[in-house]
Amino acid sequence: MKRLSLATLSLAALMTTAAAEPTVEVMHFWTSGGEAAALSAVRDKVVEEGVVWNDAPVAGGGGDQAKTALQARIASGNPPAAMLMLGQNVIDWANEGLLGDVNVVANAQDWDSVLPQAVKDYTKIDGRYVSAPTNVHRTDMIWASKAAFDKIGADYPDTWEEFNALAPKFREAGIIPLAHGGQAWQELYMFEAVLSGVGGSDFYKKALIDLDEDALSGETMIAVFRQMAELRGMVDENAPGRDWNLASAMVINGSAAMQIMGDWAKGEFVNAGQVPFTDFACIPVPKAEGDAFVYLVNSLSFFEQPDVESQEAQEILASAIMDRDVQIKFNQAKGSIPARMDVNIAQLDECAQTTAASFGHNDAEGSAVPTFAGTHAAKASVVGAASDVITDFFNSDMSPEDGAAYLAEAVTLAK
Repeated sequence: MKRLSLATLSLAALMTTAAAEPTVEVMHFWTSGGEAAALSAVRDKVVEEGVVWNDAPVAGGGGDQAKTALQARIASGNPPAAMLMLGQNVIDWANEGLLGDVNVVANAQDWDSVLPQAVKDYTKIDGRYVSAPTNVHRTDMIWASKAAFDKIGADYPDTWEEFNALAPKFREAGIIPLAHGGQAWQELYMFEAVLSGVGGSDFYKKALIDLDEDALSGETMIAVFRQMAELRGMVDENAPGRDWNLASAMVINGSAAMQIMGDWAKGEFVNAGQVPFTDFACIPVPKAEGDAFVYLVNSLSFFEQPDVESQEAQEILASAIMDRDVQIKFNQAKGSIPARMDVNIAQLDECAQTTAASFGHNDAEGSAVPTFAGTHAAKASVVGAASDVITDFFNSDMSPEDGAAYLAEAVTLAK
């Protein structure tokens, strides 16, 4: 057999590389039905532009498993082209010098003018767009089964007192009052929702952004834990370990009355063919003081790539994410609102239109606050320390006073 020369082999390799289609590997933890439907809007646009989409999902709604998988990829020198990450994690990876940027696309499309500052805070780091935002979520929401409320002849709650008074009525009707997935990240999102309702935006800022020790241990925080104690008595015995979308399914099928969860839950209702305020209600948690709006920014962050072709594929991905039609399709499926301010929200459902209007109002009033549970308001070490206390509280008979005291101690040590 004739042996090929080294030069011939090298030429063949170069020709193969040149002929290879541009590819983006997208690592994420969007694995529920509604999430997968949303991501397909981005994928379809990328594929339409001639780029191969390499999907790399990591199961786990809170993203902890995905973070672990990403760290392993980084350690092996093989980062994905793009990764779903949240808040301070984006800032941390950018500060480590591992993220590239898509400023070429951002400048050409004038992202500065179409994105609110709340979104730019977690996508544009030190003047570089290291991330492209897909959407904004509201985390302090209640999802309610209309059939369950009709069965007991009750209105949706406006106060925590009304919320608590519903529980025995639902139990008597054979309905679980509160659908819950007993996972630490879900309890942390529940906690920040309750805190935003009981304390309002000013208290939220003092406790979860400023990490003020008096706020963390004082009477208002004790009241927050007191309400959490009410909630832990409303869940069923099978809650531990349940995924969030399975808890949503309990509300969808009417076996449970309510779920406290970010508006990504709406994607599950929509995916099941349900219609807002016909089959389910989407309402903020009761707001005793102030009108806080807790937001979370989802975005795909871009890791440095070794060649021009890979960088250009990233730019196509970034452009696809920010495409107006994609933003609408993505958020119709995801349950959230577009990151861009210049899209026609009339194309979204009643829940999303209300959320978009509230976000604009609260942002202007200074009462829109970044999620703590989603590591926007504080660094991961602080969030992790708080999460340990809150999940211990929710899964025990710990007193509200002890809960507040332990929280203050844990956060102070983690700062």
